Amino acid sequence: MAQGAKKFKAQRPGASKKHQQNKQKGPKKGGRIIAPKKTQVVQQQKLKKGLEVAIRNKIEQEVTQKASSSLHKPLSVIKGPEGKGNPGASRPGTSNK
Repeated sequence: MAQGAKKFKAQRPGASKKHQQNKQKGPKKGGRIIAPKKTQVVQQQKLKKGLEVAIRNKIEQEVTQKASSSLHKPLSVIKGPEGKGNPGASRPGTSNK
């Protein structure tokens, strides 16, 4: 007989370990954040978008001001529901046929 203690336990072939059974298979859930390669371009695009929004709002204010001053009764601006919230919802006046 061999002398000394056993260095490892004998395992059956085909037996799997417990920590491998709990491991999740497939890709992880959730969104991935990928850093942009050119951060300066992203900042420029953000600035450009902000300027476009500001210019559009200023033009809208000027137009409503001119329209309200030229009319004999006060002008009331009514804003409709936002269309970006749920794109699947049907809008009045359109058909899904």
